[in-house]
Amino acid sequence: MTHDVVGALRRVPLLGGLSERELERFARDFTERSFPAGSSIVKEGDEKGVGFFVIAEGEASVTLRGKELAKLGPGDHFGEVALIRDRVRTASVTATTDVRCFVTSFWEFRSFVKGNADLAWRLLERLADLLQDNQERQSSGVGTGELVPTKPS
Repeated sequence: MTHDVVGALRRVPLLGGLSERELERFARDFTERSFPAGSSIVKEGDEKGVGFFVIAEGEASVTLRGKELAKLGPGDHFGEVALIRDRVRTASVTATTDVRCFVTSFWEFRSFVKGNADLAWRLLERLADLLQDNQERQSSGVGTGELVPTKPS
């Protein structure tokens, strides 16, 4: 499973600054979860949705206040903010088919980063880049005004 997780993590923009070795170490903190079609993976406003998800198989829909924002499939991910800050979910994600995904929690990520200042700094730089990109998209009229999952490039 670790090899599958590493491949999926390589596609996560926030983790773009991590080395192969760091990705392999981080992959060990993931577990595999399955959700049947129609089930809620995370719910908007839910305080219990502490986790970062990478979809291995299946499809899901992202909604905000009942409006669909995105469709996700294998290789897509959501919950990056939950890696850094334990907070209320800003959108709902529902399995539209059976979904198998890899999941890690806020506290696992915190433990991974806490002992490595260089890694933490690279993640902060990457986060700043992503926030700047998001602001530029919003100021050009592209986007919803919310940070939402995007398809990896």
